[in-house]
Amino acid sequence: MTVTIENEFDPKETGVILPFDYQETAQDVLAAFLDAVDCPYEAGVNILLTGNDEIREINRDQRGIDSVTDVLSFPLHSYDLPAGFDELDADSFDDFDPESGELMLGDIVICIPRVREQAEEFGHSSKREFAFLIAHSLLHLVGYDHMEPEDESVMTAMQSSILEHLGITRD
Repeated sequence: MTVTIENEFDPKETGVILPFDYQETAQDVLAAFLDAVDCPYEAGVNILLTGNDEIREINRDQRGIDSVTDVLSFPLHSYDLPAGFDELDADSFDDFDPESGELMLGDIVICIPRVREQAEEFGHSSKREFAFLIAHSLLHLVGYDHMEPEDESVMTAMQSSILEHLGITRD
């Protein structure tokens, strides 16, 4: 299991810092997620930590939405069914890292100032918000969505289950 984090966010510029080990938290969430979706493979994900201006630019360029957002998810595979791992080709270089053999889930972009703002808004820790955004994005990376009420309830339950398993709850 590999979590690659690129941190282009400079806390010195804004005073926003993550008061927890974000690498360890991301790895813990990925492990709980893989169990929750019964993934039969070791997997990897890339996470970019960034600021408001940068995520706004990515959101505008990739989605045509010119606004700041908390998180963006870019899956490497388009699943016909959520967590439909049986449709993957284990011999495909498109789905699996040829060096590690891990399933490549995709990329997540997290806006660190929004982590702090939303943690304050919802009355919980920044660690809980960070973990939630990763769990939420990982579910998107394997085909879950929340556009329909039924799908939203499934996704919400899975996010809660992942975080509860880790003991990362609302304070």
